[in-house]
Amino acid sequence: MSDTPVKQQSTAAFYGQSVASFSVAMAATAVGIFKLNADAWVRAFLAIAVLYLVTSAFTLAKVIRDRQDAQARAYSPFEKL
Repeated sequence: MSDTPVKQQSTAAFYGQSVASFSVAMAATAVGIFKLNADAWVRAFLAIAVLYLVTSAFTLAKVIRDRQDAQARAYSPFEKL
């Protein structure tokens, strides 16, 4: 029996849906900020805040994934106790 972990892959449809959903959400947010009846500095602040939120969400997802990958590599079900 092999003790190498099986790498789970997302389907192409799930990947496409994720990219489309992200694109629609970012476009809708950009249009909403652009059409907002507020001063330019308020719209700029909101745009920067959205970009910061998106980058921090990507960073958090990467950190969580890296930690899970490290734990999966450290786990050995056949290791003697």
